[in-house]
Amino acid sequence: MPQPRIKKTEYKKRRRELMAHMEPNSIAVISSADEILRNGDSHYAFRQNSDLYYLTGFTEAQSCLVLIPGRKQGECLLFCQEKDLVKELWNGRLMGPEQAVETLGLDDAFPISDIDDILPGLIEGRERVYYAMGRDEQFDHKVMEWVKVIRNKVRSGVHSPGEFLVLDHLLHEMRLVKSSNELKVMRESGQVAVRAHKRAMQVCKPGMYEYELEAEYLYEFARSGCREPAYSSIVASGENACILHYNENNMQMKKGDLVLIDAGCEYQYYASDITRTFPVDGKFSKEQKAIYELVLKAQVEAIKVVKPGNHWDDPHKVTVKVITEGLVKLGLLKGKVDTLIKKGAYRDFYMHRAGHWIGMDVHDVGDYKIDGKWRLLESGMVMTVEPGIYIAPGNKKVDKKWRGIGVRIEDDVAVTEDGHDVLTDGLPKTVKDIEEFMAAA
Repeated sequence: MPQPRIKKTEYKKRRRELMAHMEPNSIAVISSADEILRNGDSHYAFRQNSDLYYLTGFTEAQSCLVLIPGRKQGECLLFCQEKDLVKELWNGRLMGPEQAVETLGLDDAFPISDIDDILPGLIEGRERVYYAMGRDEQFDHKVMEWVKVIRNKVRSGVHSPGEFLVLDHLLHEMRLVKSSNELKVMRESGQVAVRAHKRAMQVCKPGMYEYELEAEYLYEFARSGCREPAYSSIVASGENACILHYNENNMQMKKGDLVLIDAGCEYQYYASDITRTFPVDGKFSKEQKAIYELVLKAQVEAIKVVKPGNHWDDPHKVTVKVITEGLVKLGLLKGKVDTLIKKGAYRDFYMHRAGHWIGMDVHDVGDYKIDGKWRLLESGMVMTVEPGIYIAPGNKKVDKKWRGIGVRIEDDVAVTEDGHDVLTDGLPKTVKDIEEFMAAA
């Protein structure tokens, strides 16, 4: 079965749609990501700017996309590195301008070395420039220099742009709603992550180090074609699970502890994001089970309200209600549920929101509110649902038996026309299924 991917026709459609929303007589400039030094002369693996990739599928550094709606000589232009046999011998193949036109379905392409000579002429006469000012200081300086060149010619009758506009709102609203092809790619990303989490769950045992579990799921990512995790992973055992962004991943795991793994991969530039919490020795204690089942109930109930017409905030409100009610029943909170929610008393145990958008970026683009109000969910949006309870080891307000327990459960959920689709399904999630799965390993 062929692997899902985004085709050239979809990238072209995206560019056309974006240009249709741009103001008249305007130009958009989208630069590539920078290559970043790790140490000395060694770079981190290059990862393209998500916006540029979304519009082209182009993965090379030192590049720039230019969109000029209505330009007769060509609307979609790319500046990129030229073919260079010596450079390619050392650093890998380059597409080159000529091949870029054909492969990416562009109108024209030029060497990136010529951008200073060509781009000012393309900006000249345009009323508005769409550009993400403030993201790349060096490229910001280039853009200002190009505009300065044009303004120096004003006395000769040259028209300089009078307005800079942020492209983010138009482009990011497009990225927020995924196409059917994007959803297929995201499901593949999710299912690779599911297999990776299963692998970690199967091999886990007391005495292992957190980084050994990390190695297991990273192996599964790589062997499935996902060379990079979507974010810095968390493998947090015991009290470490109460640190929300723990990523040292270097402690030895002990019998009787839970381990929380928050890890996802990137498949063809689309992220997955899964969290599972399970016992290191395969068996939940009474207190661990009580907290775990409360978090699971909150997640299951929250996923039910992920559907078109509901508000973005509805799943979060469900998790707050379920968790607060549960904490009262367990004696960890005291008082009336509605009053505790109003006061935010649950935040001592549940201090983050229930999710975020996910797509090409793990915390993906798109506004959560429109005109100050939580936006309505629409088919094609994808979000995480990830409630948690974290009982700090130093929390003297609760009985000692509860302290140091941290649980989070997270899945990626797509909004469909009539409800939702869990893209990361198939991973053991109930106490019974987890214990049986680990025992069978």
